[in-house]
Amino acid sequence: MARYEDKYWWSNDGLRLHYRDFAAYAGNDARPALLCLPGLTRNARDFANLAERYAGAWRVICPEMRGRAESAYAKDPMTYVPLTYVQDLERLLTDLALKRFVAIGTSLGGIMTMIMAPTHRDRLAGALLNDIGPTIEKAGLDRIRAYVGSGGGYPTWVHAARALAENQGDIYPGYGLEDWLAMAKRLYRLNNHGRIVLDYDLRIAEPLKVPGNEAGVDMWPVLTAFRDFPCLFLRGECSDIMSEATACRMLETVGNSAELVTVPGVGHAPTLDEPEAVAAIDRLLERVLARA
Repeated sequence: MARYEDKYWWSNDGLRLHYRDFAAYAGNDARPALLCLPGLTRNARDFANLAERYAGAWRVICPEMRGRAESAYAKDPMTYVPLTYVQDLERLLTDLALKRFVAIGTSLGGIMTMIMAPTHRDRLAGALLNDIGPTIEKAGLDRIRAYVGSGGGYPTWVHAARALAENQGDIYPGYGLEDWLAMAKRLYRLNNHGRIVLDYDLRIAEPLKVPGNEAGVDMWPVLTAFRDFPCLFLRGECSDIMSEATACRMLETVGNSAELVTVPGVGHAPTLDEPEAVAAIDRLLERVLARA
């Protein structure tokens, strides 16, 4: 397995936040870092396989947002919103003095990438938006609201894996039990009472319940910033978050600096381990190096 260090930084409001740092080999440390930003309920473990592929050749940094995994839970649940996550991330970028990076953002991580893009054109060497765009489909939002923040626990990992299979089988129809077990170990943790529980603060759901909060701001204008660097738009073929029409409009808006790849047979969101996704990420990083 790729080796990493567990490291920490502090938010503006005093939360101790965690990230995994996979070093680059000597000679590669001048390359931009790969900054991996996870989805709403996810954490650094989602990028373990990606780090296995690229660590050493690249520095791979996997932050965990407040309220997830080893990052502290917020006192005020209304800080569980993208703008606060970006403020937290800005502190990390400052602490690391990170001059250049490739943002790899899944879902919420992609929203964070879109927010940062206009103000970080000189620092973004490339970007991947994984199954997310400026327009989010209502069906997907409704599905997310229905499960985020639902607690409970399981007596064994197999029970947790089978629950995931029941709830998300239509998203990953090709998965077997081993795949669901691997996903369970990314999404859940073993608590002090021996129960398998979700590895995030269940209160991250509270901002989603505020009427009208889903509307946010119009994100389409920020896409013009993506014309300045190589970018990749990934979409799950069966996604209920990112429509084909949105993906095509994104490609048309950004133009020649972007590539759009649809990952067949999966919903929201591709894991970045699918052959089509791996090949597309390889091409993105080749374009980043060609511009270095």
